[in-house]
Amino acid sequence: MEAPVINVGIMTHKAISFVFNEEYVHTETGTFTIGEQRALWVNGKIVYNGKLYQELFFEPTSPQSSFDLKAVTIGVDFHWQRQEDQRFKGALNLVATDKGIVTINQVDVEEYLTSVISSEMSANASKELLKAHAVISRSWLLAQVEKNFNLNGSVTPYKSCYRNNETLIRWYDREDHDLFDVCADDHCQRYQGITRASNPIVREVIKETRGEVLMDNDTICDARFSKCCGGVTEKFENCWEPVPHSYLTALRDDEIPSYPDLTDEREAEQWIRTSPEAFCNTTDKEILSQVLNNYDQETTDFYRWKVEYTQEELSRLIHRKTGMDFGPIIDLIPLERGSSGRITKLKIVGVRRSFTIGKELEIRRTLSETHLYSSAFVVDKKDIRLDIPSRFILTGAGWGHGVGLCQIGAAVMGAKGYSYRKILTHYFPGASIEKRY
Repeated sequence: MEAPVINVGIMTHKAISFVFNEEYVHTETGTFTIGEQRALWVNGKIVYNGKLYQELFFEPTSPQSSFDLKAVTIGVDFHWQRQEDQRFKGALNLVATDKGIVTINQVDVEEYLTSVISSEMSANASKELLKAHAVISRSWLLAQVEKNFNLNGSVTPYKSCYRNNETLIRWYDREDHDLFDVCADDHCQRYQGITRASNPIVREVIKETRGEVLMDNDTICDARFSKCCGGVTEKFENCWEPVPHSYLTALRDDEIPSYPDLTDEREAEQWIRTSPEAFCNTTDKEILSQVLNNYDQETTDFYRWKVEYTQEELSRLIHRKTGMDFGPIIDLIPLERGSSGRITKLKIVGVRRSFTIGKELEIRRTLSETHLYSSAFVVDKKDIRLDIPSRFILTGAGWGHGVGLCQIGAAVMGAKGYSYRKILTHYFPGASIEKRY
């Protein structure tokens, strides 16, 4: 059985510059083309070679054909955001929308995974870690394709936001991917073409695990992962739609399974202010260099971290992010925490108004110019005058949402000699590994 073909959204711009390194076929005209190309968005249409199109589709003439996209933004809205040129295999699809030209790469699942494993982490990671990541990335991807199919056939629109005058609860998942299966950035999985997929070990790992996925009874697991759980993993329903997944639950990232009740504020504070033993509690540069790309290694304080704001910085930031004028900020109050200590509901108290936000990513976006490392944090108010703090110090734990596989923890497990199956059963309890094609 052949591997499925998927559509990956790369970017949306008003002008797209690309280069065909071998001959490609423009399917509408049957024209063979090679070399530098440019498409412009004008009044909702694509201008290409002097003609107007709603959509352009270019097919490769051989499995080895590739194309380059210029100035692709990676790490969108994160602290490592930057642009780079990237190379891709497979077909190129350009679609005109009211916002610009959506650039889509149609590619074989296994080719996609070769890039994802190399993009998400260093291709020099341990083989068992790479195999584990191949299985979860394949599982997550195919689960999203199934989910897209079900959502497109549903009469009930997908809802990812609840709001009233006092509260906004929002999660970010499938709300804007209607032209493609997944996007190429951290919102889904890092996919950077074949630019970084040059290590033969990665291709070997993809071949050895070909078609393997995690299963929950007869359903492909929606296998999530993040950089660092902070010591305890989070439940799926605390980050996305309120639907429990038995294999995405709370567990200690350690050989010792016990952990405190981090939904309790006192327990969470003690946990976050200390540095408990965990697989992901490591400063081993060799291990970190295996699991983190060069720009990820710019982040060194992932297990426990601190962020400090002046009153002026915080009040301006929250005003800009929420569109609401709180006046001076009096307090940031955790109303609910998840199993990992991540805040799922946060009350912002200002002189002029109060408002509650959630879930974890909404909190992280509101309290940072890009994204706060995680929503597992405690707040210290400093230099209080007339009930108004002059400074706020956020002390936090972990990097990312914390659901499913902890990449740094899994890297440590791989270095300790755990097999990829042991790594997977640790982070996805109750799931089985099956070969689907």
